[in-house]
Amino acid sequence: MFSLCMRGFSPGTPQAMADRVSLSSMLAKSQQDLPARRMKDSYLEVHLPLGSEPQLREKYLTFHNTVRFGRILEDLDSLAVLISYSHTYNSALKRSPLSIVTALVDKIDMRHHVIYPDCDIKFSGRVTWVGRTSIEAKMHMSQYRDGAYAPVLDATFVMVARDPENKRAAFVNPLKADGPEEEKLLQEGEANKSRRVELSTASLLKVAPTDDERKIIHSLFLNTLDTNTVSFRSRVLPPNSVWMEDAKLKGLEICHPQERNIFNRIFGGFLMRKAYELGWANACSYGGCRPNLVAVDDILFQKPVEIGSLLLLSSQVCYTQGKYIQVRVHSEVFDPLTRQHNTTNVFHYTFISDRDVPNIIPKTYGESMLYLDGKRHFNQTVEP
Repeated sequence: MFSLCMRGFSPGTPQAMADRVSLSSMLAKSQQDLPARRMKDSYLEVHLPLGSEPQLREKYLTFHNTVRFGRILEDLDSLAVLISYSHTYNSALKRSPLSIVTALVDKIDMRHHVIYPDCDIKFSGRVTWVGRTSIEAKMHMSQYRDGAYAPVLDATFVMVARDPENKRAAFVNPLKADGPEEEKLLQEGEANKSRRVELSTASLLKVAPTDDERKIIHSLFLNTLDTNTVSFRSRVLPPNSVWMEDAKLKGLEICHPQERNIFNRIFGGFLMRKAYELGWANACSYGGCRPNLVAVDDILFQKPVEIGSLLLLSSQVCYTQGKYIQVRVHSEVFDPLTRQHNTTNVFHYTFISDRDVPNIIPKTYGESMLYLDGKRHFNQTVEP
């Protein structure tokens, strides 16, 4: 079955890890030592037979007889790994000597909001750009309906190559373009890299908001002042609005070995599924109806999650506009012995409701920064 074979990498047994360590001598000393690959070398197509295999369908169904998008995220993550292994395949070894891990989900754009639970799904993808140690994989998902496959989503993942023990970066095969279409994909990959660097440099965790953003925050502040008092502390919630502090939803996961990858760490797709489901539940609660996903944007994998960790997930509605709800999910591991918290991931989801939703209103400066960060992600995702 699709999801079993996609996630069926051998667990990190001592023998499996010993076999991987032996591959270290096969690593290239520079990227120039590796043969260039073409995009078609990494092309993969995988089918998910929801229509013809009812037992498999059960794993993907929601209570409302729709497809669990969190499961789709898991499958996309696994497919991106397999595509990367195809690109770095060593014919002499009959395998890739590298370890591939997910660094970033750059973007997932929904082209159709409905995924039918009784129709077959096709995933396809290939490597479209490489750095020295990183790989961009573009994937597409379509669903068979009315005699043809129709597009459902487009996804871009960034993977990084590590040595067999996952301790240091390793070089990947260079990529060459065949024809103007592939040349354009390469240029898009370079543009995506430049955009990520620019966004990181302009992060509100590093620099102050722009003049326009400061005016937005001050306007929100003025709209919540109590006109009956002359006080900066007296705040009043405007009509059809919700304080940001009242639009949170939290969850806890104990990370069991069942969800491990070959490095004895938690599978990244599992983290994405849990974060998505919490974010969706928060958007559903906030909007008062079942929302549809519009886009997933800028999921950064900062640290691996170890088996046995207590994973704390916190979702926050951080921006709203009309029917749109922007949700940020922050995940961290908590060590009950040292009482330390360490951020592992930050997830950004854009949902749309079937009705206008209340305005989200920040109260503190920190919440105002969350509001602006949510607005930035929303503008990248929704506005042209």
